[in-house]
Amino acid sequence: MLLLTPVLSFWYLKCCQSDASSTCEHGASYIGQWVSAPRISMPCLTDLDGANWALHTSRGKLLPRERIDRLLDPGSPFLELSQLAAYELYGSEEVPAGGIITGIGRVSGVECVIAANDATVKGGTYYPVTVKKHLRAQEIAQQNHLPCIYLVDSGGANLPRQAEVFPDRDHFGRIFFNQARLSSQGIAQIAVVMGSCTAGGAYVPSMADESIIVRKQGTIFLAGPPLVKAATGEEVSAEDLGGADLHCRHSGVTDHYALDDLHALHLARKAVRNLNYRKKLDVTVEPPEAPLFPADEIYGIVGDNLKRNFDVKEVIARIVDGSKFDEFKALYGDTLVTGFARIFGYPVGIIGNNGVLFSESAKKATHFIELCCSRNIPLIFLQNITGFMVGKEYEAGGIAKDGAKMVTAVACANVPKITVIIGGSYGAGNYGMCGRAYSPRFLYMWPNARISVMGGEQAANVLATITKDQKARQGKEFTAEEEAAMKDPIIRRFEEEGSPYFSSARLWDDGIIDPADTRLVLGLSLSATLNAPTQKTHFGVFRM
Repeated sequence: MLLLTPVLSFWYLKCCQSDASSTCEHGASYIGQWVSAPRISMPCLTDLDGANWALHTSRGKLLPRERIDRLLDPGSPFLELSQLAAYELYGSEEVPAGGIITGIGRVSGVECVIAANDATVKGGTYYPVTVKKHLRAQEIAQQNHLPCIYLVDSGGANLPRQAEVFPDRDHFGRIFFNQARLSSQGIAQIAVVMGSCTAGGAYVPSMADESIIVRKQGTIFLAGPPLVKAATGEEVSAEDLGGADLHCRHSGVTDHYALDDLHALHLARKAVRNLNYRKKLDVTVEPPEAPLFPADEIYGIVGDNLKRNFDVKEVIARIVDGSKFDEFKALYGDTLVTGFARIFGYPVGIIGNNGVLFSESAKKATHFIELCCSRNIPLIFLQNITGFMVGKEYEAGGIAKDGAKMVTAVACANVPKITVIIGGSYGAGNYGMCGRAYSPRFLYMWPNARISVMGGEQAANVLATITKDQKARQGKEFTAEEEAAMKDPIIRRFEEEGSPYFSSARLWDDGIIDPADTRLVLGLSLSATLNAPTQKTHFGVFRM
């Protein structure tokens, strides 16, 4: 039974169900092409010929996703991140999922960040994007105070790309820096050595709070047998140099001796159980309610015309508990929608775009963010934005300083922030709506999303206008044919670089999600963020 409220501003989001349904079939067909593409046709997610999998399993080893499945509490979900990392990033060289699987799952009742090397991809070696993905997983662990479990099976740095992997601040060495810092902050570090752990990679188990190694599979050494022979002339097997017996009985590098992968994962679950960790919630949680409207109607709401605006309230109605939304400042700055709701019982403040941002919209957002920070309510940004309004009238009206207020509020807000790009993400609008540079705890994209400094046609027009003006000053003509020849490649380039797959391959986001899964993904993400202790927000100077 639905409980009605006497408060007039609190309303049930009774969206135009008939309108959504009427376009749903067409929209679902269109969006479905995008949603299914990475699951079916992209080689970035799987070893297509299966040869590497067969070799891996012939050694008695579980595949990386099988390891994760056995590690997690039975029946619990795994929020995998950045599945499309490295997609078409290295030309003809395929690096599925960037060679490492990362995500958040529940182990012995505790939400943990899990990073599993995929030895079926180039021996689990670290490409530049592998490093970036590993570091991002550690950043998520730090921001949300989640224990880390490393399922190690890696040959270390990818030597042909050593200049892109080894020397810089956010390269391979940063992994071990982060481990030390995370451990010092009371964020547990657990390593399970299930294969190679070579050179600098040997520091993963060596610096972990607890380390587990698999008999006759796991090896840990700073220098492998070939390098030892070259440096000292000593001939030694990998097992004798750095196997489980040596490290559990003699060196003390590892703490637990596992007979096989399953035993190792059982020991990892026991290690988590002994963390003496209990999640302490600083928010009120209510029993969750399913939305009143089916999630797959989102396909019809978005439709097949990426330039057509859609009402963000229609989306909100299909992701929040009971489709209930307490809108804030409904009649002011209405190109931005703000309000309170719950997702799986957790309180959230939602900020969603319904058009270009005006001064009123920006000031409304700033006020709402201040409210959420004062009440310790997480923020959800539903981003579909072309940018801030431009023109003489709006510059005179202070759009720059009002936009700056919004950007300042977003930057300083210390409550959990989660962003979903549900349409366009262009220019300064990306900043005001908590783009990647503003450290949302998580950022996801829908498959119809676009992200770039501006649209391709706008960029082409700007550059063509500049060129035309330059030629005019030189007394030269800029013909229509020359203009078209200049614009076409610019538009194509922006189209390619604005694609969500281009973005996700480079880890500009934490993954492309099915729009119908948005509620579930937000629920899992919110739950993870609430492991971190509350941080007070202090705002800087707002230019009035």
